[in-house]
Amino acid sequence: MTDSSDAADIFRQEAGELLEKLEAALLDLERTPGDRDLINCAFRALHTIKGSGAMFGFDEVAAFAHEFESAFDRVRKGAAAPSPDLIAIALNAKDFLRAQIEKPDEASSVIGMCILADLRKLAQGPGGASALASAAAEPLAATPPAERRRWRIGMRFDKEVLVNGSNPLLLLDELRGLGDCRVTVRLDATPALESMDPSACYFSWEAELETTHPRSAVEEVFIFVASEMALTLDELPTGVAAPRSGPAPAAAPAPVEAAPAPVEAAPPAVEAAGAAEGAAKRDAKESATIRVQAERLDEMMDRVGELVIAQARLTQLAAAGASAKGVAEEIERLASSLRDAVMGVRMLPIGSLFGRFRRLVHDLSRDLGKEIELVAEGEETELDKTMIERLADPLIHVIRNAADHGLESPDERRAAGKDPVGRIRLVARHAGAEVLISVSDDGKGLDAKRIRAKAEEAGLVAPSVPLSDAELYQVLFQPGFSTARQVSALSGRGVGMDVVRRTIEGMRGSIDIASEAGKGSSFTLRLPLTLAIIEGLLVRVAETVYVVPLTAVEECVELSSDVDSRSKGRSFLNIRGELVPFLRLRELFAESGDPDPHQKVVIVANGETRIGLVVDQIIGSHQIVIKSLSKLHADAPSFSGATILGDGSVALILDVPHLIASGQAREARLQSTQAKALEAA
Repeated sequence: MTDSSDAADIFRQEAGELLEKLEAALLDLERTPGDRDLINCAFRALHTIKGSGAMFGFDEVAAFAHEFESAFDRVRKGAAAPSPDLIAIALNAKDFLRAQIEKPDEASSVIGMCILADLRKLAQGPGGASALASAAAEPLAATPPAERRRWRIGMRFDKEVLVNGSNPLLLLDELRGLGDCRVTVRLDATPALESMDPSACYFSWEAELETTHPRSAVEEVFIFVASEMALTLDELPTGVAAPRSGPAPAAAPAPVEAAPAPVEAAPPAVEAAGAAEGAAKRDAKESATIRVQAERLDEMMDRVGELVIAQARLTQLAAAGASAKGVAEEIERLASSLRDAVMGVRMLPIGSLFGRFRRLVHDLSRDLGKEIELVAEGEETELDKTMIERLADPLIHVIRNAADHGLESPDERRAAGKDPVGRIRLVARHAGAEVLISVSDDGKGLDAKRIRAKAEEAGLVAPSVPLSDAELYQVLFQPGFSTARQVSALSGRGVGMDVVRRTIEGMRGSIDIASEAGKGSSFTLRLPLTLAIIEGLLVRVAETVYVVPLTAVEECVELSSDVDSRSKGRSFLNIRGELVPFLRLRELFAESGDPDPHQKVVIVANGETRIGLVVDQIIGSHQIVIKSLSKLHADAPSFSGATILGDGSVALILDVPHLIASGQAREARLQSTQAKALEAA
């Protein structure tokens, strides 16, 4: 029998998907209020949540969804217009539904009653505020009552329907809610008591229903159990009793209808600040399960089967003392294939994250008084599930900054000859072994002069040090740095962008910034495909082996003896006419002993910045299984993790962005020292 907690988890997962569909339909409906398909899509999602909530024992969810559905039904029938005000309240109702499902103890019934009161007010007709189109109510008064139709409904369920979590009595109650209904039960298939299975369903039912609802509404009652029952639905002529055959059936017990508690006084609706932002974070971080395509699981099973066969061959060869080289190669191939299959299972389309930001942009548009459109591209791009979970916070900060600082008000955009509707583009694409995610806007762009002035005022940049725009924009990620002239509820205190960089670098990624005055800005996040297994370059420094992520490596060159002897103080390599600074890892990690006479330099890059890492030996490339460092190693920022090599030894993985930042800080100190020396002279 299915465990009740498992059934509840299944409901929560399916309800989460339905709530996402509901939110997407509501957001689209605000832009195209006449789209009947969107209205029906939202209504179906609500109806499904109501029915499945009742089946799985979420009675409060079902009751709230029923009231929500009843109010939204007026929109479906054309009696109310899907105005921005009504959509806003509907989105709040959707948020409350999610809270009831995920955190029922925190879902205050008072807030739910307030939301429903506002929803009913906006959907009631002329008496309900500005949201209704006044013309919509007038034809409604003249509309003749809908034709009543009579149906004979036969219902016979599979014996396992109760075991699968369905309750036929709840379906009968829902059927009675459609109109005048008389239900009778048939016991002809009931066995003797001694042979009866208490978990099986032996009853069948027959009902006569008189209703104004269409046939489809009757069929929707049984939408969840259609594969577990035999349903017959025949229309009867009005005024004629339905013919019956067989023995007189026993009368069904009188239905017990649950009525919502009366509301004495509904206070004004309470809107929780940051509901959309919280939803985006929560949806990304609380996705404990993922759905996997069956063919991917089949592929994994095939690889595991081959691996078991190869392991049996290896055991047989080891017992016979024969060479195992061929089997070892076969196991290596299978392990690589199995790794790819498992990584494929963990991959999710990034569109599952992008879709949640539509609500964020919708609410930002209302709060800021700006017309903002979110355009998403590359939603089919796949990324590791863990990466998607950790991307929510950085993208929220970047999108909020684009909306608040980047885009101008509609009046300013008109004055500049632009479309009053500002656009934020969210684009994902693959680039080699990386995924690039860019957030761009068509606003006013970054003010390099103002950033420079603020940076010099804060002591982050020396006045005499020349910086390119790309280098200057990196100052935006310094903690507490902000160019906002006034602090708003959204931003202005310099909090957020430092968190963005820290999170992205913690994922072994980087951020590039590009901007053009009057045309907008673009923030591009460069991320590896996965955080579990990477390609790494093994290098040796003294007697210690380190790993450099191969995605950061551009090339390897030899450090000639004359360059080595000249590089006292400031260390630079001439790489095809470009000066590249380098760090000696032996000095950085305080390794003892004399360096190798033929040292090598590994050129690594982070965005537009390149730096060289001097090592004693380059061992070669290997696939690296990443292991996290413990909290005891939190004060070792030069390393992002560790791995276990084939001989059982441990190799630390170098944190390339941190090493580059260390090199830049060292260069800045040298330039500052030289500038002071020149001033003193």
